[in-house]
Amino acid sequence: MFTRRSFARACLAVGGASASPSQSGGVRVIDAHTHLYHHSRASWSEDDRKLIEAADKLGIGQLCCSMLPPRRPATPESFHECNRWTAEVMRRFPERILGYCFVNPGYTREALAEIRRAVEQDGFIGIKLYNDYRADEPVVWPIVELAIELRVPILHHAGHTSWLPQPQPRISDAGHLAELARRYPEAMIICAHICGGGDWEWSIKALRNAPSVYLDTSGSVPDEGVIEMAVRVLGAARLLFATDLSMTASLGRLRGADLSEADRNKILGANMQQILNRRRGA
Repeated sequence: MFTRRSFARACLAVGGASASPSQSGGVRVIDAHTHLYHHSRASWSEDDRKLIEAADKLGIGQLCCSMLPPRRPATPESFHECNRWTAEVMRRFPERILGYCFVNPGYTREALAEIRRAVEQDGFIGIKLYNDYRADEPVVWPIVELAIELRVPILHHAGHTSWLPQPQPRISDAGHLAELARRYPEAMIICAHICGGGDWEWSIKALRNAPSVYLDTSGSVPDEGVIEMAVRVLGAARLLFATDLSMTASLGRLRGADLSEADRNKILGANMQQILNRRRGA
């Protein structure tokens, strides 16, 4: 039986009080998908520092972040603004905040220029795509080709559900991402928030034959068995610990999963570190 007491023991066993706050079993804990807040929020005030403080309390060493504009579809002006603020936070918290460059693929020329600048000049580690276009639409292909050239991952918003709080007619699901991976098997594609995208069993199965697609474990849905099924079907090497700002739920899901310590450490940080190392040529 899984109780609060057994959960506490599991947390202490993996990166507990005696461990470095950013290490787990010798592996740096990396949140592969979270967000910074847009500065236009009326309540915005030192939210970036609060994110770091929360990460410290939970033992998360690095956070791979993007910022989304409040109004979509995003324009070049709005995604440039988001990336500029992300770069500022990266400079404030070096080695803690890693940036994804958010773009709208519909503005091809501007999006490609923004990605190249963000990666080559500002040190961003990847690309964030939302629901402006599905992953199987040709407008996305130039973005993927540039990601391959730059050796950075694409974190793609995804979900397989008939209900969403806001209509997303062009949302991608795991099947769309698998199709994109078949076209570009050398691309590093991350399917976002398995526990925030509807039918997680369908999504896991849809990625069985897409070995180059990673799956991030984030989301607020507290269903049991998600991690175990994903490891069984896809393998631990394809899973990335992430929170999408559901920090305690996402960490608890992984801490409480029935996994070997080797698999847990792969998911907590080693797999994402391998992705980051590709850009560095390691």
